[in-house]
Amino acid sequence: MAQPARRRDELLVDDPPLDPHARARAYRQARLRRHARVERDRAQRYAGLRFWIVLLVLLAASIFVMLTAWREIERLFGL
Repeated sequence: MAQPARRRDELLVDDPPLDPHARARAYRQARLRRHARVERDRAQRYAGLRFWIVLLVLLAASIFVMLTAWREIERLFGL
């Protein structure tokens, strides 16, 4: 024979207890994701800055070598 349907309050009693730390872990995970995104954006910005600094240093070094070589050529050949 069929049994009567269970009431709503009986369903709540039989449910397993929820993890009390789940909300704190979710907040922590969201903060970590946000922190990682900020760090990734900062790293990309610094990478672009490092690229231009290295490019300028290489350009300055090549101009220095070129001028030094030109001066030596003038000195050697008396131009």
